[in-house]
Amino acid sequence: QVTLVESGGGSVQAGGSLNLTCVITERRESPACMGWFRQAPEKIREEVGYIDSVVSRRLDGTYADFKKGQFTISRDDAKNTLYLQMTGLKVEATATYSCAATNRRQYGRCNWALGNWGQGTQVPVSS
Repeated sequence: QVTLVESGGGSVQAGGSLNLTCVITERRESPACMGWFRQAPEKIREEVGYIDSVVSRRLDGTYADFKKGQFTISRDDAKNTLYLQMTGLKVEATATYSCAATNRRQYGRCNWALGNWGQGTQVPVSS
């Protein structure tokens, strides 16, 4: 059974930075897709970003980072770990952040509904 465990969450002031880590345990092979998601209070879960092995894996086995705005996601299969770096955090970024991994695809895209999910780690951002 694949298990994903997030860590690094905690309170942070607006404008600050935080790094989250997701470790996969008991995996047999590197997942095709690994990503971060977040769910703010009383809102639906949304995708932060992900790394798809088909798109981002280099010949040496490393991965290109995913970068979008204040978020940078990196992946290290040798350590079974996915990272999320967040900078310039705003109060609106307050959410529970979860990581997910999947080998399933639908129409060529990562199918997270059929993947494995972590329990999540809370990130409250205060003003």
